[in-house]
Formats: sequence, C-alpha cells, structure tokens
Amino acid sequence: MSARGVLLKCDMNSSFDQPDPAIMSMSPRSPAILLNDFFSPEVQGNESPAGHAGAGGGGGGGVGPAGVLSGALSLSQEDIVGVLPNEISAPYEVPQFPIEQIEKKLQLQRQLNANTQSPWVVEIPEDLNYSIRPVHGVFEVFPTAESTEPLPYQYTRLPDFVQDMQMMCSMIADGPLKSFCYRRLSYLYSKFQLHVLLNELRELASQKAVPHRDFYNIRKVDTHIHAASCMNQKHLLRFIKKTLKNSADEVVTVTKGTPMTLAQVFQSMNLTTYDLTVDMLDVHADRNTFHRFDKFNAKYNPIGESRLREVFLKTDNYLNGKYFANIIKDDFEESKYQNAELRLSIYGKSPDEWYKLAKWAIDGNVYSDNIRWLIQIPRLYDIFKTNQLMSSFQQILDNVFKPLFEATNNPSKHPEIHTFLQYVIGFDSVDDESKPENPLFDGDVTPPADWTDVENPPYAYYIYYMYANMTVLNHFRAARGMNTFVLRPHCGEAGPVQHLVCGYLMAENISHGLLLRKVPVLQYLYYLAQIGIAMSPLSNNSLFLNYDRNPFPEYLARGLVVSLSTDDPLQFHYTKEPLMEEYSIAAQSLLDELANIFKVNNEQKMQYASQQ
Repeated sequence: MSARGVLLKCDMNSSFDQPDPAIMSMSPRSPAILLNDFFSPEVQGNESPAGHAGAGGGGGGGVGPAGVLSGALSLSQEDIVGVLPNEISAPYEVPQFPIEQIEKKLQLQRQLNANTQSPWVVEIPEDLNYSIRPVHGVFEVFPTAESTEPLPYQYTRLPDFVQDMQMMCSMIADGPLKSFCYRRLSYLYSKFQLHVLLNELRELASQKAVPHRDFYNIRKVDTHIHAASCMNQKHLLRFIKKTLKNSADEVVTVTKGTPMTLAQVFQSMNLTTYDLTVDMLDVHADRNTFHRFDKFNAKYNPIGESRLREVFLKTDNYLNGKYFANIIKDDFEESKYQNAELRLSIYGKSPDEWYKLAKWAIDGNVYSDNIRWLIQIPRLYDIFKTNQLMSSFQQILDNVFKPLFEATNNPSKHPEIHTFLQYVIGFDSVDDESKPENPLFDGDVTPPADWTDVENPPYAYYIYYMYANMTVLNHFRAARGMNTFVLRPHCGEAGPVQHLVCGYLMAENISHGLLLRKVPVLQYLYYLAQIGIAMSPLSNNSLFLNYDRNPFPEYLARGLVVSLSTDDPLQFHYTKEPLMEEYSIAAQSLLDELANIFKVNNEQKMQYASQQ
C-alpha cells in the first residue's frame, strides 16, 4: 500500500477531524502513488501491489476508472463513514487542539539556537568526493568518476509518471466516479453543518477555558508568502524614505557603466522624499489586474521603475541585497506571534545563483526564529531562451540542482550553500498558470538536454523534473544525516486541471487549489490523502476569483487540510499584520464561527511544525 493510501486507515472511534496521530505521523514527503490504494480493502501482512513503480510497485497499469469505482462501492457505508476524519462520534467530546505541543515544537529551534553564537555556525560534515552526473535530466550519484552504476537512490521514472497521469486524467472524466465523489463531498459538507449546529457552543466554551491564549497571541503561520512582497506598502514607503534620508550618497547601481548613488537614482526620476506617497508607489493590485497576470507582475516595480525593484527588493544587486535584507528583518522581528515560510527566487540562469543567495543570507544575517525559506523556481525557460541566456532546458536543471548535489557531496567546498540549506524546507514552482500549453505529454517527450526550442515546456514537465531531482537529492541528504526538502508548488490557481493531477501525484502541499472546486474526483482524493492547500482569498480576489465565490469554506467543511495565507502583502494588504487581516476578513465573510478560525490556524501550524 502506498504511503498516502495508509492514511485512510484511521481509528474507527476517532472524534471530529482527528485522524490517528500514529497514522498522521507517516505523512509522506511527496510520494508518487496510484489511486486504487484509497479504495482497495487492506490485506493483513501484505502491501498493496498498487504502489508506484518508482517506489517499488509494479506500476498498476491495469487499473482503470471502472475498477476503482467498483472497489469504492464494494465498501459498506459503515466502513466508509468509519474512516473519515470528520466523523461525528457519540458521545461528543469537544476537540482539544494540541496547541501546547505544537508551539513547543515551533519553539524547539529557538531553544537549539539559544546556546550558539550565531545561527550560521553549523557543523560541516566530511567530503565524500562522489561523482555527480545527470542521466536523462535527473542527477545521479556515482561512487567514482569511472563508475557506470549509480547509488541505488530510487525515483519515479518518466514512463511510470506518464502512465499514472494518463490514468488519473481518465478517472477524473469518468461519469460514475464523478457522481460518487460529488455525493461523498456533499455528505461531508452536510455532516459538518450538523456538527456546527450540535457543538458550536461547546467549542466556544472550550476555547474560552484556555488560559493566557486568544487569537491575538497564539502563534500563526503564513504558509505561502513571497519574500519580495512580504512587507506592506506603507512599510516599504517608510523604508525607502528612511534609506534616502540616511544613505543618499551610497552607490546603489550602475547604469550604462556609470555608478549612481541613491540620491542620483531619485533625481533621474525627478522625485524627492517629500513627493513619495503610497499612491505614487503604485504597488497595490486593483481591478485592472483581474485576469491580467502581466499587469500584476508590473506591480512589483515601485513607481513603475525596475531600478527601484533592483535596489530595494533583490538579493543580487550592486549592494548584494543589503536593503532587501534589512527590510525583511524589520518586518518579521516586529511580529512576535507570526511565523512565515518566505519564498526566495532561484531562476536557473547561472550556476552561481545559489552561492550568491547563500552569501546574501549569511553576510546580511537574514535570520529569524520566525522564518524558514522555500526556494521558488519561476517557469521562464522561454524568456531565457529567447534572450539567448541558455541553450537547452537541461541548463536550468544544472544551475538549480547541481550546486545542491555538490554542497551535499562536498560541504567543505561549498560551506555557504551547506549552511544556508539548514534553513530551507522546500521548493516551489511559480508563474502564470493560465499561459496556454499542451498539458499532456507521453513517454517519448523530448529529454531536457534536447529541449532547445523557444517554446516553454508544460507545467507537468517542470514539476516532474523538479520532483525527480529532489527525490534523488533527498535520498542523498538523508543518507548523510542532513535535512531534506518538500515540493510545494503553486497549483490550481488557473489553467488546466492537469496541474492539480501533478500536484496530487508529486506535491506535499500546494498553493491556491481553486480549480479543485470544478473537479469532484480530485477534490475527494485531496481530502482522502489530506494534502495541504495554502489558500489566499484576497490574492485570488484581485487576480482570478471574486471573494464571495472562493471555495475556502467549502474545502474546510468537507475536511480538506486548508490554511489561510497572504501570498503578496505588498499587493493585497493594507495593515502591518497582513495575516491577521486575512483572518479577520475571512471571519466576517467566509467563516461562520470562531472555532473554524482556530481550526484553520491549527492546521497551518501542523503543516509548519511537521517540517521543522
């Protein structure tokens, strides 16, 4: 049985929304799975043969939608109800969220770092001097340079992934299966409404009984936020004015070979500190950005000037990202009760990007107990190819993953990257999902080394090669006792539903997931596998979906693991606590009761703590 399939075997007597902890602790790091695990009865002492071929299974190619449907219907209603996380049990006991245990886990890193002089002083393991080479787009580890057999680090092969993806696509189009899943989702939603009617007052009383804790001073986690827009527009304005006042004569950029000070940059735009206002910054999204991702991307440039973005919001610039480091530290040291998982960009344009990013973090001491990093990989191969920055897609993979393998193989030769990776928890894939593409491909697709066209590879192509390389890297790092990474891409915000299929097969969590509302089969499978979804209703309201149509409350009621996040506070929020702003608006517009807000916050912390 696959790792996600085992999650369904919950305690028959579990109370509302509390799966067995022993089972939940088995939550996998991005397993690739087949689907009949979820519906096939468990055989004692025997693992399901439906596990993914890349994980040791046989591929399961003979299982079709009809077979899965018949397996699902063969279970009795009592069997199905008994394994659901949001079962209403009798007698009812008010769910006690393990807040103390979670917060102790969140504070663990604080205690570990309390005795060290610097968070950047870490142990450097010995070098192995293995040989690292790409094979069909996936890096493999060889004992020596002459070896032809790599170390046995298993990953899902491309033909197996293509086969499983095609089977998933046929399942989500199967009529009887869609009807079954839609009825199950309707049943879950109705059962939650019954739970609210019966137990709302008890839950509120239970929350009031918790001493020294309310919603303002419990720790909250922003599970989806981009570092380049983690501040609100007023904070950015104050920082620019303060910097212009105190460091006007500092050289910040070079234009056409001529060094320019910060004062000269603003003089070239005919601006002074007196002229600067929030409205002049023009970084906030408005109605003109709806379904216009190009206009939204332009909002990252303060006053419409890419030079200001380079000076203040980039890690790789003339000042080596000094201003950007300062504004991030200002933003999160002020917030005692908020943790965040910030996204930093690695574009794959050059092999020294990782070194520059790590050096920026270490030299600028960009560290907080409240912050962990995710690395986002923009899907911009077509732009790089058009500008002749690279020859093939393999070059992006080389620039993104080879430095990580080298730092794992020989840490003493790459101490900055090795140290920085201690605080990186995963990878993200970002870009406009609504771009036209061919969402499906077969096993004969062009390998990365031969992908030399100007055309951008499809979403599934990007995600597969990220996942495959991360799998081998995680095996290698785990064998060395190092931390590993998860895949948490942007998925299902727009574009074809095949993006969500990729997320289901390969991701630990996803961001957005709006299109699940249109695909009941996938939505039910995301519920069964308890795949986390970081949702940002205010962001969606400005880009793709009006706020009142956001499916967040339906996902929550049906038992999907959802969390609220801010995405881009610079573009979408007004206050200095954007996550509180997100919660407060959701409480007024989407959520029916205070207990639901605490439940969402608890799921956020569970997602965050599981990766620490």
